[in-house]
Amino acid sequence: MTEPDTFAALEKREWANAKTAQSYARAFARAADMVVPHLVSAVAAKSGTEALDLCCGHGNVTAGLIAVGAKVTGLDFSPAMLEMARSAAPQAEFIEGDAMNLRFDAGMFDAVTIGFGMPHVPDPVKVVAEARRVLRPGGRLAFSVWCGPEVDTALGYVFGAIETHGHPDIALPPGPGANDYADPALAFPVLEANGFTDPQSETVASMWKVSDPGAPFDMFLEGTARGGALLRPQPDKNAAAIRAAVVAQVLRKHGDGPVWHVPLPAVVTSAVAV
Repeated sequence: MTEPDTFAALEKREWANAKTAQSYARAFARAADMVVPHLVSAVAAKSGTEALDLCCGHGNVTAGLIAVGAKVTGLDFSPAMLEMARSAAPQAEFIEGDAMNLRFDAGMFDAVTIGFGMPHVPDPVKVVAEARRVLRPGGRLAFSVWCGPEVDTALGYVFGAIETHGHPDIALPPGPGANDYADPALAFPVLEANGFTDPQSETVASMWKVSDPGAPFDMFLEGTARGGALLRPQPDKNAAAIRAAVVAQVLRKHGDGPVWHVPLPAVVTSAVAV
């Protein structure tokens, strides 16, 4: 009998796929790149800052930290992502590892960044606790999370279409909510309970500029773990209906083109280690 899939197994499997990782870096991350300066600013990175970039992915936040003179260690669980990160930021040191169980001594870093990694770990609270452990007092943590469908976002267009038109037998294993830590009501108490003070949040109006109103469907299909795991197994009829619904949303909300600015806003949350 096949063991049921778990959230952790799904995440590791999907991000180990080089095609998924490369598609994320090439297309989906055009919105994530807009958030990088806000993460760098939120940890007050500058020349000489010793920074740890957790869930570093293909290295876009790492590169942003290096650009202001920080000394950076990047960590991710995906060898496919780390291969790209090493090319993007050769000045950094990169390590394959677990953000919930860091192999660093306490108080090693001035700053910890997590660019869209919080939804991809089974226990985000452990990540916050580990970030505090490896930070020096007065050090700063900042993480980014995509806003949920309560605001106008491509994420809502795609997952709303999946909910309406997706095959009912295709579902994700239980795991953290994809947008939980965008909510200060959840994030701030977790930070304060794990040794941080002065939590703050900022919404960033990140977006995609696309020439195809169906591009959000394609980006989630080809370049994400959760979205891809829901979209790739869809029967052709369901997939076509989902994409058509996404196209209809983009046209209704953002006009007839030929270029569309599709919102994918994010929240950057930061705090100071006590």
